[in-house]
Amino acid sequence: MIRVLFLGDIVGRPGRRAVKQFLPLLIKELRTDLVVANAENAAGGFGLNLEVAAELFRFGIDVITMGNHTWKNKEITKVFSRYNSVLRPANYPPGTPGKGFGFFQARNGYQVGVVNLLGQVYLDPPLDCPFRVGEELLEYMKGKTQFLLVDFHAEATSEKTAFAYYVDGRASSVLGTHTHITTADERILPGGTGYITDVGMCGPVDSVLGIKTETALKKFITKLPVRFQVSSGRAELNGLLMEWNEQGHTLQVKRINRRET
Repeated sequence: MIRVLFLGDIVGRPGRRAVKQFLPLLIKELRTDLVVANAENAAGGFGLNLEVAAELFRFGIDVITMGNHTWKNKEITKVFSRYNSVLRPANYPPGTPGKGFGFFQARNGYQVGVVNLLGQVYLDPPLDCPFRVGEELLEYMKGKTQFLLVDFHAEATSEKTAFAYYVDGRASSVLGTHTHITTADERILPGGTGYITDVGMCGPVDSVLGIKTETALKKFITKLPVRFQVSSGRAELNGLLMEWNEQGHTLQVKRINRRET
């Protein structure tokens, strides 16, 4: 049996603060064997740099995934060069810096395959079909380990759900990220794949998806361009705990939430 904790999109300094405060305790409390987190918004709310990546690994994160903001920070290619445990969406064209999947050793000795994919609906840039790329990668990775996790970073809930059913029984778990709101639909699909439409975020509570409320409101009301900034104040951590059996099927999925007071 293996226990994996996935953390939703880490947003700026407040999100990193929540991870620093709660993750070490959660690793002990939940007896996790591997921690994976989406960090495409971790550096100032957009992208990832070397300093922040190192910080997140010190907090106890083992593998970092990205998304549509992968290239927002100019240091990202240096991050990929330094850390093999930072993934970008696998459906970027061949030759793109970084890698979209990898194999990582859990603390109990098992090898876990992690895949990062970007959806196509309402997202730019248009990439290769995540269904086709995901299917090909899972087929290849299944020959090396039965423990396979997919971070499906997408806007449309229908696309996330459809993909999960498409690979049901071939992935141990499919977790949706990107929309920063924790959904209440965590479940185990008929073929044994654990699923949730969106894990949520690690970021400021009093905000619009982590962004200052007043700037988000200005954009919606005036329709004018605004410069988004990460909100301040109390932060929360949202995650999902997965428990897999020896065959790589999900036995349990449980939402995890911790909030600063």
